[in-house]
Amino acid sequence: MRTEEDKNKLRHLGHKIKTIRIQKGMNQTEFANSIGKDQPCVNRLENGRVNPGYLYLQLIAKGLEIEVKDLF
Repeated sequence: MRTEEDKNKLRHLGHKIKTIRIQKGMNQTEFANSIGKDQPCVNRLENGRVNPGYLYLQLIAKGLEIEVKDLF
């Protein structure tokens, strides 16, 4: 079970991903396609409902054309 602190961390990560995606001029569908996911998956990610593992974070960073460290 996730603590409130964990939930806040995931929401913060999702917000960061969303902010970068928007700065890159991509909508959710375009971003989803670039990482091989669907739009609802990206929506859950950006809303902090997904706890992405390291490989998923690498995929996200590649899709956003940034380094993984830039997500934190």
